[in-house]
Amino acid sequence: MRSKVTRQHPFQWLLESAEAEPSFFQKPMFGCQAVYLFGRLVLVLAAKEEPWNGLLVCTSREFHSVLIGEYPGLQPHPVLGKWLYLAQAHDCFEETAQQLVQQIVKNDPRIGVEPGVGRRRRS
Repeated sequence: MRSKVTRQHPFQWLLESAEAEPSFFQKPMFGCQAVYLFGRLVLVLAAKEEPWNGLLVCTSREFHSVLIGEYPGLQPHPVLGKWLYLAQAHDCFEETAQQLVQQIVKNDPRIGVEPGVGRRRRS
């Protein structure tokens, strides 16, 4: 019987400070890694082709402009416009990504969505 080898995500290093929080967990989502903290979906780590190569910051549209102003490189994701995106190709990727994770660990209410919120409902 072969054991399943789990490869570490290329952006896993960003989560070192978050992993100490007891509520932290992550799971696969659409070929990416979904990151949960304080009961909310806060980030999606994506290491595929653009526009799926960087961090998706899970937030509400009401916080887009203030977060974009605060963190260089954040833009609405071109496919999932409800969330913000920091492309790995951005000059300030590492610094901005680390700052975002620090804010998430501080339980910034602007970052994170309740799991399952936003799903389309049949009328």
